[in-house]
Amino acid sequence: MPICKGCGEEVDEVVTVTVAGKKKKLCEECADEAREKDEIAEASEAVVQDMMGFKGRR
Repeated sequence: MPICKGCGEEVDEVVTVTVAGKKKKLCEECADEAREKDEIAEASEAVVQDMMGFKGRR
């Protein structure tokens, strides 16, 4: 059985998720949590860049 890299438990199936530019093999629960954290990080970065008037790439 595969082992989740997030929680370290044996699971039936792992999902490959890209988080912060790195691919990780996680169970479905950890994958959902990682996606949420990544979306929050992107949104907060966008708010900070908007406050600073940053007009570059990203």
